[in-house]
Amino acid sequence: MRKFYVVLLFTFLLLTGCGEIIEENMSEKVKSFSYTNQNGKEVTSEDLKGGYWITDMIFTSCETVCPPMTGNMARLQQKLKENEIENVKLVSFTIDPETDTPDRLKEFADKYNVDYSNWDFLTGYEFQEIKEFSILSFKNLVDYSKDTGFIHGTNFYLVTPEGKVIKSYDGLKASSTEAIVNDLKTLIK
Repeated sequence: MRKFYVVLLFTFLLLTGCGEIIEENMSEKVKSFSYTNQNGKEVTSEDLKGGYWITDMIFTSCETVCPPMTGNMARLQQKLKENEIENVKLVSFTIDPETDTPDRLKEFADKYNVDYSNWDFLTGYEFQEIKEFSILSFKNLVDYSKDTGFIHGTNFYLVTPEGKVIKSYDGLKASSTEAIVNDLKTLIK
């Protein structure tokens, strides 16, 4: 019996010594897409493969949650630079594609001093498509009614180089940017 415990302990130490693993709270595959960014260029799910990416859902006429979420994403972009974490993309999908043209998305993003080298603001689809995409890929409710207007979740999502969503973070909390950076440091080691 003692041998069993020694083997069990050795196996545990071996597995934990192989590196830290982040605590995942999701396991969804991002559905394939091909949309248009703020510069009018096509961005596809294939373009994002090979590197980690962080995403959220916003719309430019939002006056409540989208400005602080975009501010936090801009903070995250700066922290990634400060920590020399490269090959990580940021992607913001509009949930109001009828209004949010590439020019309007760029105008909105410019207010946050965005570095477009690794951050795309996407449009170029119908509302129903982004609603289904958001629910299927991120389990993130997106909806619209005349009474409430547009509604959407406020999370940021961490996507693996293979296109799998593995973790969500509260996009309204500035502290989430630190958590994302720490998780990426662990994953990229």
